[in-house]
Amino acid sequence: MRLKPEQLDGALQKTLQPVYLICGDEPLQQGEAADAVRSAARSDDYSVREVISIDQGNEWPQLALEADSLSIFAERKLIDLRLPSGKPGIDGGKALLAYCQHLPADTILLITAGKLDTASQKTQWFQAVDNAGVVVQVWPLQGQDLLNWLQRRAERKGMRFDPDAVRSLASRIEGNLLAAAQEIEKLFILHGAVKIDKALVEAAVADSARFDVFQLTDALLAGKFNRAVKILNGLKAEGVAAPVVLWALSREARSLSNVKSELKRGVQQEAVFKKHHIWDKRKQLVQDALRRLSDRHIQTLMLLNAKADKQIKGQMAGDGWDTLFEICLLYCRPDLAAEKQRA
Repeated sequence: MRLKPEQLDGALQKTLQPVYLICGDEPLQQGEAADAVRSAARSDDYSVREVISIDQGNEWPQLALEADSLSIFAERKLIDLRLPSGKPGIDGGKALLAYCQHLPADTILLITAGKLDTASQKTQWFQAVDNAGVVVQVWPLQGQDLLNWLQRRAERKGMRFDPDAVRSLASRIEGNLLAAAQEIEKLFILHGAVKIDKALVEAAVADSARFDVFQLTDALLAGKFNRAVKILNGLKAEGVAAPVVLWALSREARSLSNVKSELKRGVQQEAVFKKHHIWDKRKQLVQDALRRLSDRHIQTLMLLNAKADKQIKGQMAGDGWDTLFEICLLYCRPDLAAEKQRA
């Protein structure tokens, strides 16, 4: 059964299928669709989750092992199969076909894959998956499809764009859905659940025209402390809301924590970077930060983010901007930050 990404949530609320294939080359839609399947499975008591990442091509026997293995507590299981290339090869095709022909009880197979070409969609394994469960293909959005997606995204936050506002945002993000999601999140942080007009969209973008939060996070990952402080002070002087800055720093810390954890488990770096939307121009920055920051440093970043959040909300004494400075210091010069904390 084929579904569009926007149809998936409604289908998951009705009944769960034994197999889901989410494929394509638009990472935000793909990641959120996969998250929706995982969330629905957890809600329906699929409490065991096994991740199989197909990196070298010799991991396919794990699929049969997981399909045949039963929990001693008879718990429902989600098999989370990652196929970044979108090409299972001969062995993978046979493994997927065999799985679909003998579907195990109390088990859901979630396959996330790269873009599948026309030839792949005519293979036996693809047809078997299509017949056994759900196929969701995600594509870059353009035209009215993009405008509709932006409007739905805003409505999730209780906001609504007027026609000029949604067209203005679409022209600025140039089809980059991750950037669009970040802009909508920023608008919500700044204005809450309100109707958004074109002036609010343009003002939000103008707030970060000279020094934006993404330049700040890039400077932090690179360990460029002087530049990071200059940008931080620029954001403050321009009147950028502290919650917007904190959101960007918190998001980066969570991403580093997740990436570091998965790399330690032996997951291939390229697969991890793709999952967390770390593209070519940022790969070196993230690698530099991971080498510089230990697990303890990243945990301290999380604690400082929580502290800044409480200060900004008036729930704790102190200036949130001072704590944001501490966070920048820890990102760039973790040893110096540790010395200051001990002093």
